[in-house]
Amino acid sequence: MSNVFRGFSAVFYKESLHIRRDFSTLFFSLIIPILQMFLLGYAIDTNIRQINTVVYNADGRQQSRELLDRLKNSDTFHLIRYVNNDRDLNDAIISGRCRVGIKIPVDYSDRLLHQTGAQVLVLIDGSDSSVAGQAINVTTAIGLDESLRRVLASSDAPFPVEMRPKILFNPDSRSPNFFLPGLVAVLLLNVTTFLTAFSIVREKERGTLEQLFVTPVRPMGLLLGKLLPYLVIGFFELSMLLVAMRFLFGVPIHGSVILLAFLSLPYLFVSLSLGILISSKATSQAHAMQLAFLTILPSIFFSGYIFPRETMPKFFYYLSYLVPAAYYINITRGIILRGAGWVHLWSDALILFLMGAALLIIAARRFHNKVIMA
Repeated sequence: MSNVFRGFSAVFYKESLHIRRDFSTLFFSLIIPILQMFLLGYAIDTNIRQINTVVYNADGRQQSRELLDRLKNSDTFHLIRYVNNDRDLNDAIISGRCRVGIKIPVDYSDRLLHQTGAQVLVLIDGSDSSVAGQAINVTTAIGLDESLRRVLASSDAPFPVEMRPKILFNPDSRSPNFFLPGLVAVLLLNVTTFLTAFSIVREKERGTLEQLFVTPVRPMGLLLGKLLPYLVIGFFELSMLLVAMRFLFGVPIHGSVILLAFLSLPYLFVSLSLGILISSKATSQAHAMQLAFLTILPSIFFSGYIFPRETMPKFFYYLSYLVPAAYYINITRGIILRGAGWVHLWSDALILFLMGAALLIIAARRFHNKVIMA
């Protein structure tokens, strides 16, 4: 029996010593799960609160201001912008900056003072079904409560306040219409990041990267040469995802496909640059996979793909501005669902381009230092 377990203690001691000396193994096995629980426990809130709301108050008198105060005090709506015309009201929703639009007509106060019914238009971005449902429920409840209060104040008053919700972009509240445009961003990030990370790490493992360092190839030329072929693969993957989304799942594309392809360039640039930066740090393909997985969690939970960013605590909400997928999801949902144009989305594309440039410069400097050391 002792022969069966011969050498057990020696191998056990050797492996325990290896784990103790290998900080990355301990980090990914012990620290990362605790970090994930901390982030998800504090950052994810399924209760819909503080929905970004734009207001067009054509009335401007006391009665309309009282209604807006009711909406603001409900903790469901965050009135971040006031406009003076219908065009600005619609643009704020189409661009994705606001999820709800409130339009109070010019005769709102007159109708209440003359004890006739007054209507308030509530425009709701239906691309997020959870936000749309909460907005409808709360505005309807506020309208009923306001009506009952005025009825009790005057026994002969008719039903005075009627909130009229209108769901835009996804009136049937289809889940594929909401999830699939965001899923495109997550899938593109995963595939392109993994491909580029593995490409350079593979060169390290084979010993051919050091050979490239002693050639006249400069670090930036090396990185761009590695990056561009995978950019083509990323575009091919994007095309397949859009075709499957449109014809297999029936998600309509209301905007320009050409504009979507053009605005996908900065996001692919960020994903590829991130993969190159990971490869400059990783020592093996397994290490590169572990580092690449660290980008998946923020891309899913902090980008607005599943949970609205507005529901996060302030710290994590501001942290989500560092997640590239948050900007690209606004681009995909904006073009596919809301029919947004260049004027609505150029800022997201610019931020993605700046992120990609910063990541590529950092990666190039790391490789430049390795060239000097070599």
